[in-house]
Amino acid sequence: YARSILKKQEDKFDEDTKRRFNDIRLNARMMGQLIDDLLAFSRLGKKHMSIAKLDMDAVIRDVWKELQTANPERDMKLILNSMPVGYGDRTLIKQVCSNLLSNAVKFTKLRHPANIEAGGYIEGNEDVFYIKDNGVGFDMAYYDKLFGVFQRLHSPDDFEGTGVGLATIQRIIHMHEGRVWAEGKENEGATFYF
Repeated sequence: YARSILKKQEDKFDEDTKRRFNDIRLNARMMGQLIDDLLAFSRLGKKHMSIAKLDMDAVIRDVWKELQTANPERDMKLILNSMPVGYGDRTLIKQVCSNLLSNAVKFTKLRHPANIEAGGYIEGNEDVFYIKDNGVGFDMAYYDKLFGVFQRLHSPDDFEGTGVGLATIQRIIHMHEGRVWAEGKENEGATFYF
């Protein structure tokens, strides 16, 4: 409706009124995204998993290619280190990698270049994978809020998002009987592990 009114009456509105109509449209779009994210989050527990051996290198490369296509103007570099074979539901693990890499891209938007690193290693009986960036990082004092739904450590005015992504990652990894954790430092980047 806002778009329709704006289209019909745009020439009669001053700049402030046009801005307000565009704000209405933006906020409606953001609310729609939030609803979609919450629905996807709530459905995760009901999803049947198909566990298989995963070429994690290929999963990361697929996601990175999508992110480069979506951000052609960005100066971003991916350093891909060796990593062990993964085991899990390919769709869900790809979603984890997509969320983590998307966050890395988002939180490095002020860095030129954005340096993002992915890799993995074996520690004891765990295959550990990580995504590291040189972005804005976060204060470890607020770590306990990091994986909560709607918990944001940065203003939505500075970095878009609904506050559901890391909670989704945590739920997916817990469904795989794994664990997820992070390390960060303000203005020095962050590393997320699973």
